[in-house]
Amino acid sequence: MLIGVRRRAYLALVCLSAALLPTIAQAHPEEDGVANLASGFFHTLGGLDHILAMVAIGIWAAQMGGKGRWLVPTAFVVLMVVGGVLGIVVPGVPLIEQGIMASIFVLGALIAGARPLPFRAGALIAGGLALFHGYAHGVEMPAVGSAWEYGFGFLLGTMVLHTAGLGGTLALQKMIQPTIARVLGVGVLLGGVYVVITKMGAL
Repeated sequence: MLIGVRRRAYLALVCLSAALLPTIAQAHPEEDGVANLASGFFHTLGGLDHILAMVAIGIWAAQMGGKGRWLVPTAFVVLMVVGGVLGIVVPGVPLIEQGIMASIFVLGALIAGARPLPFRAGALIAGGLALFHGYAHGVEMPAVGSAWEYGFGFLLGTMVLHTAGLGGTLALQKMIQPTIARVLGVGVLLGGVYVVITKMGAL
């Protein structure tokens, strides 16, 4: 019963995010520098490192199957909120960017390796990695505006990317073969390499 309630709650949040997409898409947060729903949403989509990790969580959840399909994304979302609060309250923590980059390679390796893990272990890993991403969202929040709207915005963006990874992987598993997730994991790793090279070139 509790599992069913949690699954329905997560699905409801995803549906809400989809319903809000047209409104959010009409906004231009980069023009006003204000913390609001749109700026939070687009902050999640503003970096390939965040996108790769969020989509990878969905891919990994699909690969795990069972309770992992909702437990892993939920753990990520919850701990990302914690990280976001820490980013606002305790700025200046070092190695956050390195942690974000590491999360891409950790998730890519887990997916490509396809080693079965207990669902709780998967949730712990996802939650730990989410702290880095949440912290980055929090510390980069515009000083003017609503922290609540901004936070809800980056949660919606995260759930959209999770759903894309989860739904896309499940569809590919049915159309092609169940092991396609491993190929996607390799793609995540290659994407991580590209991000590292790009960031090094920007130094």
